[in-house]
Amino acid sequence: MIEISNLKKRFGETVACDIPQLTITNGELLGLVGNNGAGKTTLFRMLLDLLKPDSGHVLIDGINPSASEDWKQATAAYIDEGFLIDYLTPEEYFAFLAKVSDMPKDEMEERLKPMARFTNGEVLGQKKLIRNLSAGNKQKVGIMAAMMRQPRLLILDEPFNVLDPTSQNMLKHMLTEYRQQSGATILLSSHNLQHTVDISTRIVLLEHGKVIRDIANDNQEARQQLVDYFEQDAE
Repeated sequence: MIEISNLKKRFGETVACDIPQLTITNGELLGLVGNNGAGKTTLFRMLLDLLKPDSGHVLIDGINPSASEDWKQATAAYIDEGFLIDYLTPEEYFAFLAKVSDMPKDEMEERLKPMARFTNGEVLGQKKLIRNLSAGNKQKVGIMAAMMRQPRLLILDEPFNVLDPTSQNMLKHMLTEYRQQSGATILLSSHNLQHTVDISTRIVLLEHGKVIRDIANDNQEARQQLVDYFEQDAE
């Protein structure tokens, strides 16, 4: 469970995050949506202790990320290319992550097998450094690396961005199956409302760092509410 209390972050005069209270329960697939500058990435970075809040706190299973590293064993994330080691090949990168996680090579390979179709033959076995891959294939490496760890908490920032339509649909199936099979909690942000609504059990709409709407999405009830909100916002 994730508990957010009185979490605030400013950059100069800009309020990037102002969330009095938000609870995310185990097993949810929560989609975080909002326009540019809504505070989605800022929130994720504070959850991962990559950014210090000005006030308030986050608890992951009762652990404050800034006070202990125990939460890291059960958490994996991909936010941007900064998470990658781009002078390695994808295979070397996966092997490095497996080594630091004390994961045997054969187990690593077994965990990567279900994601093979996601690569479309363009990531593994190409003898390319990550820095020389396309933006979409770098994204795939980051997502695969996070999922390879089989975390209880998975955080992905704009995972559908720069992926081709086929890969976007495959990722939706991968995330849905992973949550259903493992009971993991998944947080993702996206500008793609269709994909987000398709797979999320709950949608949180952020604007200017504040939670505007918190919508249960068991039967995709969030779709029309979001369409109405963004159409009205554009008028």
